[in-house]
Amino acid sequence: MSEMNNNRRDFLIKTGGLALATAYGSHAVAQDVAWPTKPVRFVVPFAPGGTSEIVARSVAAEMTKALGQSVFVENKPGGAGVVAMQEVSKAAPDGHTIILGHVGTLAVNPYMLANQPYDVNRDFVPVTLLAKVPNMFVIHPDVPAKNFREFVAYVKKHPGQLSYGSAGNASAGHLAMEYLKLVTGMFMTHIPYRGTGPQLTDLIAGRTQASSAGLPALAPHIRSGKLRAIAVGAPTRLKSMPDVPTVAEMGFKDFETSQWYGIMAPAGTPPAIVKKIQEEAQKALRSNAVTERFAADEAVSGGAPSKDFANFIAREQRIWKEIVGKAKIQAD
Repeated sequence: MSEMNNNRRDFLIKTGGLALATAYGSHAVAQDVAWPTKPVRFVVPFAPGGTSEIVARSVAAEMTKALGQSVFVENKPGGAGVVAMQEVSKAAPDGHTIILGHVGTLAVNPYMLANQPYDVNRDFVPVTLLAKVPNMFVIHPDVPAKNFREFVAYVKKHPGQLSYGSAGNASAGHLAMEYLKLVTGMFMTHIPYRGTGPQLTDLIAGRTQASSAGLPALAPHIRSGKLRAIAVGAPTRLKSMPDVPTVAEMGFKDFETSQWYGIMAPAGTPPAIVKKIQEEAQKALRSNAVTERFAADEAVSGGAPSKDFANFIAREQRIWKEIVGKAKIQAD
């Protein structure tokens, strides 16, 4: 038996097979240990000023401290997130270019957009869920409605006369408002912007009348009285705003909509690197800075392994495929 093993070993050495196997094994280990070997580009497919950027920058700052390499956030808005997603899908699968995936780009665009230049399930690998943030529904104070029920009644009496803004097609706010329109029977005009910041500027100025976005972006304006909160898409009321009812308790059973964000990498990224990114992101999410920030924004932290995030995305895709079909959500 020993002689047979020795002969096989000699054969592998002569043919280069053992050298190749050893090199491959060493390369895999080196990848796991070495990442990152240069700054990591963390792409956010929306303009600055929204919840997506807050989540990404909070996590990136803590990862930078731990890794010894910069994890820098780059905002790249456009085309309902398609511009950024397409670019990252073609990036080198080495863990140095990652993207913030969210409900719109991962669960809605595949059913809303007829021709995407990539397949979210084939051309990307889920790394980890970062956060779930409840959607708030707000209106401009000049709208003659003091609460959710009055607002729905007013819109129904004036169909098509009010407009709502969003951070763009397939943004979380766009989806939340279309879902709300579906269940309540309201008709409002959607005005997409290039980010939460620009759309809030027009809403506060009264050029649009309503919106939905994450609590981090809206809370300061609600507290200052520039916007009026009428409902939240979470299953329970928020601790920081206990007077704001949920949509579900307003008579629309099981209504729930949240913004969620996670890290995606180009397909082909080695599993060892995917695991390393997930572990570093999890550490960042557990840091005091991120924990305190997320608690203030009532965001629920993630951090679970890639497989869990993949299962979560699959469930969300099933849910939104049905909603997109029923609500006839289109890219305006």
